[in-house]
Amino acid sequence: MKTLSLLCAAVAGFAFAGMTAVAADLKAGDPAPNFKLQGSDGKTYNLADFKGKQAVVVAWFPKAFTTGCTAECKHLKAEGSALKKFDVAYFTASVDAVEGEKGNAAFAKSLDLDYAILSDPTKDTAKAFGVLNEKGMASRWTYYIGKDGKILFVDKAVKPATAATDIAAKLKELGVAAKH
Repeated sequence: MKTLSLLCAAVAGFAFAGMTAVAADLKAGDPAPNFKLQGSDGKTYNLADFKGKQAVVVAWFPKAFTTGCTAECKHLKAEGSALKKFDVAYFTASVDAVEGEKGNAAFAKSLDLDYAILSDPTKDTAKAFGVLNEKGMASRWTYYIGKDGKILFVDKAVKPATAATDIAAKLKELGVAAKH
């Protein structure tokens, strides 16, 4: 009986590992997982609301108020004009709570950001995108999602200090429309 229990646990473990690997393997052409997340600006953002209307960029980062994440968010604000040339909604996102002194609302306010940071404290969306790492934080990956709701590109080599200019260059390369 003990052997059977161990065997069942092992099979369940492999099955779960397989499900995690599938989520982590999202690639260009795959439908983006829908999300409904609260932003640091108090609004709730639903990916489905952008479908057929606008491309979306979601730049996941590990933790609010840390060095790399601060650099990335600051660059997105400082060079946001490069992103605003495109017909795109862009966000940063983490598994941090919205509220609290270490939450994304406080983080966005401390940097005087002009875009929303999405919060996924349940980590469900991070899991669906495959960005949740072994530390329980999001990996620093940026997802480019087309107007059709499909992933255009996944950047797993994000450089925080040049995030905005890198995103703008990738949007141009991907043929995302300019604003009219």
